[in-house]
Amino acid sequence: MGQRGWLAVVGLLMLTADSSQAQMGPQGGPGQRRRNGMEEAGRMVDAYVVSNLQESLDLTDEQFVGVLPSVKRLLDDRRRLFGERRRLLMDLRTNLGSTPVDEKRVARALQELRMVESESAETQRRNLEAVDGALTPVQQARFRVLETEVEQRIREMVREHRPQRAPNRRAPSQPEN
Repeated sequence: MGQRGWLAVVGLLMLTADSSQAQMGPQGGPGQRRRNGMEEAGRMVDAYVVSNLQESLDLTDEQFVGVLPSVKRLLDDRRRLFGERRRLLMDLRTNLGSTPVDEKRVARALQELRMVESESAETQRRNLEAVDGALTPVQQARFRVLETEVEQRIREMVREHRPQRAPNRRAPSQPEN
C-alpha cells in the first residue's frame, strides 16, 4: 500500500476514534479526548498488525525479531507525518475561512505542507526498504497484502459507524458545481 493508502487508513482511523465534530480544545476538553482517541485507535491498529505479522508473513522467530523494529518505525512515522499533515490542512482551512484571506499565511502554510508531504514520501520509502530488506520477496508481498487487508477492515468499520447524511447534503470537502 502506498503513502496515500496509509494516509487514508490513518484518516479513517481518526474518524472512528471519535465520531463527534469536536474541535481541538483545551487540556481535558473535547479536542484532548479526540487526540487521545486517535492515539488509542492508532495503537490498536499497530497492535493488530504486529500480532498478525509473524503468522501472516510466515516469519521465523528470528525474522520476526529482526523486522519488528522496522515495522514499528514505519507505523509510527506514518501516524506522526499524517498528524502533521492533518494539522497543516486544518490551519489552511482556518486561514481560508477568514475574511480577508491572508495570502502570505496561506502561502507559508502551503510551503510547510509541501515539505511535510515530501518528507513523508521519503520517510515511507526508506521505512519500506528497511522492512523489505528483512523479508523474502514472498514475505514482502504478504506484508503488502496484510496492509491492504488492514486498510479494508478499517474502511468497513468506518462505514458501519459513520452517521447517515441527509440525502441532499453534500460533504464539506466536495466543491459545488
